Amino acid sequence: MELKDKIVSSYVAFENDVDINSEIHNIRTKALQNFETLGFPTKKLEEWKYTSLNSILKQDYSIFPNKENNVEFADVKQYFIHDIDTYKIIFIDGKYSSFLSDVTHDGKDICLLSSAISKAKYSPVIENYFNKIAKQDNLTSLNTAFANEGAYIYIPRNVEVEKPVQIINFTTGSEAATMIQPRNLIVVEENAHVQIIERHQSLTDNAVLSNVVTEVFAAKNSTVDIYKIQNDKINASLVDNTYIEQKTNSVVSVHTFSFGGNITRNNLNFYQRGEHMDSILKGITIIEGKQHVDHHTLVHHIEPNCESHQDYKGIFDERSTGVFNGKVIVNKEAQKTNAYQQNNNVLISDKATINAKPQLEIFADDVKCSHGCTIGQLDDDALFYMQQRGIPKKEGKALLMFAFANTVLESVKIPEVKQRITKLIAEKLNVNIGFDL
Repeated sequence: MELKDKIVSSYVAFENDVDINSEIHNIRTKALQNFETLGFPTKKLEEWKYTSLNSILKQDYSIFPNKENNVEFADVKQYFIHDIDTYKIIFIDGKYSSFLSDVTHDGKDICLLSSAISKAKYSPVIENYFNKIAKQDNLTSLNTAFANEGAYIYIPRNVEVEKPVQIINFTTGSEAATMIQPRNLIVVEENAHVQIIERHQSLTDNAVLSNVVTEVFAAKNSTVDIYKIQNDKINASLVDNTYIEQKTNSVVSVHTFSFGGNITRNNLNFYQRGEHMDSILKGITIIEGKQHVDHHTLVHHIEPNCESHQDYKGIFDERSTGVFNGKVIVNKEAQKTNAYQQNNNVLISDKATINAKPQLEIFADDVKCSHGCTIGQLDDDALFYMQQRGIPKKEGKALLMFAFANTVLESVKIPEVKQRITKLIAEKLNVNIGFDL
């Protein structure tokens, strides 16, 4: 049985565990019908021209892992940012782990989507925000059809969350192949502020496919910082769909660090619905072997006097493949827009590939919009200069690559996250680059 047919036929079993009379379930049912019509994306679609899912869709995935798996903190400690105190929303094989989590309702709600969906007191938020900006394409529709569990974060107006929130999805590999579909809803009200660290991590070498959807709503004068750490095992693939709606004077930044995994596809979509706001999208990709990372970004400037800044760096070795498709749309009404987009890539191997497609669609006439893309190799003159001063070639290459990526690291606001990413970069480059980690 093909994976699509298996998923559709398993929907009846899913309905046994949820309230089929709720409005949420009506949304799910429509989404399943949409997925049944669209199926999985193929390279025939322009948006998927350079990324094929065929190799990972051949697996016989378990849609609902049945085994209860107890994971000790010592087994997963290395994947936490444990140098600072954080709230933690932890899932194991798609199920909430109360043992590893630390959630709160103290003046804010940092808890579970399943609780928010099922309890009346959360109804106003769910009705106003759930599935309101998620694009109903192939994989987002699939996630919506089975949406039940994930992180629910609601920050009331004028609240600054005193510590970051970590969202981690662990997969134990108790099944030969596992598919999980986390659904996150993040609502940050007026003048509120939150920092979020997100990670997906497989604990074994069995195949994993994570199809994730996150909706983020940033109200007037709010600030949201999101850090996505993607350093999974080579057996794991990830499709990360993130949709963000901003209102007047809000600032939302998303940093994406893609180092591990088999196939990684990041769909990051910003919708600016207000004035005087800033959208910040930054990323570092360092991959090797036959790894594949695809960044698809969209910033839609709808109203005037707003800014967006995109800066993505890629380092590709061996037979790895990268994709960057960055789209900026400026509506006719969005005068005084300042949109900046930059994508720089270094190919370490002659067999590595990068497909870059920056796009600007500008319908206003009083704007500052720029985009740039570079693809090249390390500067031989700079490397020679370093060798002449006693720096070995291997360390010299590492220092050049670290300097290349450093413009993205500079904007990370959580020192402990910056330290962790610095360490991961050093590990990927397989050299001690001399930083205090």
